[in-house]
Amino acid sequence: MSIIYLNDKKFTPYLTSLQLDVEIKRLGSELSKDYEGKRPLFIAILNGSFMFASDLFKELTIECEICFIKLASYKGTKSTGQVITSIGLDATLTNRHVIILEDIVDTGKTLNEFLPQLLNQQPASLKIAALLHKPEALAYPVKIDYLGFNVPNKFLLGYGLDYDGYGRNLKEIFTIVEE
Repeated sequence: MSIIYLNDKKFTPYLTSLQLDVEIKRLGSELSKDYEGKRPLFIAILNGSFMFASDLFKELTIECEICFIKLASYKGTKSTGQVITSIGLDATLTNRHVIILEDIVDTGKTLNEFLPQLLNQQPASLKIAALLHKPEALAYPVKIDYLGFNVPNKFLLGYGLDYDGYGRNLKEIFTIVEE
C-alpha cells in the first residue's frame, strides 16, 4: 500500500486487505455461531457496505438471506446532517432475526433514524454489524453488536467508503492526510 491521490486530496494507508480479511472471517464465524438455526435476514446499507456485505456473506455458514437499502448522509468529506432513503426495504421483518450491515458508524445519525422504522415491523431480534466505528464521533446512542475495528475520527476511503463517489473500489482502507 502506498500514498494515493484522489481529486484534490491525499490519502495514506490505514488498514490492509489482509487485516480486513482476518476481521471479516472472525465476524462471519461469530455470526454463524450466534445465528445457527435462526435463518437471519441481513440488511446491507448501501452504498458503502457493499464490499463488506459481500465478503462477510461468503464467510457465513448458516442459512440466511440478504437485502439492501440505500441510506445516505455524506457529501464530500462531511456529513450533511440529513439521512436520505433512496431505495426502500421490501422484505418483511416480522418475527425475523435481522442484522444490519454497516460499513462505518460515525455519528450514529443514520442508524438512529433508521432503527425505529425497523423496530416498528416487530423483528424477533435486531442487531448491528459494522466493519468500522468512530467512537469519538458518536453523537447518537447506537449499540454495535458485531464490530471489526474502532477507528480514529478521520475521513476514511476505500473498501466501499468513498470521496464524492470515488475510491470505493480500493481493496484497502486509507485515511485522509490533512495539510
